[in-house]
This record gives sequence, C-alpha cells and structure tokens, in this order.
Amino acid sequence: MDGFDLIIFDCDGVLVDSEVIAAEVESALLTEAGYPIGAEEMGERFAGMTWHNILLQIEREASIPLSASLLDKSEQLLDIRLANDVKAISGVEFAVSRLTMKRCICSNSSTKRLDMMLTKVGLKPLFSPNIFSAKELGPDRVKPKPDIFLHGASRMGISPDRTVVVEDSVHGVHAARAAGMRVIGFTGASHSYPAHADKLTDAGAETVISRMNDLPGVVAALAAWEGVL
Repeated sequence: MDGFDLIIFDCDGVLVDSEVIAAEVESALLTEAGYPIGAEEMGERFAGMTWHNILLQIEREASIPLSASLLDKSEQLLDIRLANDVKAISGVEFAVSRLTMKRCICSNSSTKRLDMMLTKVGLKPLFSPNIFSAKELGPDRVKPKPDIFLHGASRMGISPDRTVVVEDSVHGVHAARAAGMRVIGFTGASHSYPAHADKLTDAGAETVISRMNDLPGVVAALAAWEGVL
C-alpha cells in the first residue's frame, strides 16, 4: 500500500453504530419543541453535525427559537442511550487487523463520549492513544472544517496527501477533502438511507463501501491509483 501512510477513521457511523441513536433522541426533542422531524430525516440531513450546529441551522431555516436547555438535555439523554445501546460496526476489527499503515480517529464527538463508546464496544485498544476530538481544538473547529483531520495527521507525523479517511457523512467528506486527503465513504451503519452513497460521492468520496470487511481491499486499490485531489 505505497499510496498511504495513515488511515483516519471517523467514529460515529463508521466505528460505532451511534448515529441512529442520536437521530432518535434528537428528533424526539425537536418534535417536542415544535419542529416535527423523524429520525430517518435527522440521519439524512444532519449526520456528522454537532447538536449545537444542528440547532443553529434549524433556527435559521424555520425561524423557531430553540431553547438553550435542549443542548444539555440532548447530551444527557444521548449519553444514557449510548451507554446502554451503542454497538460496534461489524467488521472493524477484521479491517484494522489487515491495514498496515498508521491509524487514528478524528471525530466531532467529545473526548469523554469517544472514550465511553469505544470502551463499551471494545475498540479503544485498537486506536488508543490516537483518538482526537474536534471539540478539544477550540470553539467552531468541528467538521465540515478540516481542522480535526489536519490536527490528526500532524499528531501522527504524516502529510495529508499520504492520508486516506473513512467517513459516513457529507460534512465529514467535505472536511477531509478540504484537508487535502482522499476519502472512502461508508454506508454500513443503521442510519444509512437510499441516496447515502450518491451524496458521499458527490461530496468528494472516491468510492463508497457498505461493509467494513471490504475496506482493506479498497484501500489497497486506491493506494495503487493516484486519484485526483
């Protein structure tokens, strides 16, 4: 795999099947607050965004003032649900065992939540200590900004153009591309929807997989092809 020295994984919807849980919690809160929306639409429109940015976008679109208390309420409810229900994406351990380059996680989730989820599903030892949260970089540096991916590559000592990213969200793909990295889209989590793969491709993913078991072969194929940045 001469083309890459680093593979960066998003966490939510790539390593752990958490996006569907977030969509269920957040859609219920928004509906209760006067913005009716189902979990499926939440997943399609807002996967990969922070709850804070979701609320800001809805306020702009619908001119509905959303209580600041929704921020804390969602975090509390979501932490409870994730602690009880989150599961690993099938095939992650297989894929990681067959990838020889350096690896890390770059996520919009908080360090505390990443630690909880990865510990619960048994994936933390595969990545620790190279688990990076955009929220730790400072305010307003989350995806779709490229900051967390550039931070991860810098910490790992690898150039962005020698890095491939695995992402499930349009926002994440945009962030990785803005960082000068190549991207593999992933649609194997429970929140996926019919147009998911097309949207990831349109955002800049070079290829899209729905099974993590396919990742090593796809990385090898991309490594042999220079692609277009």
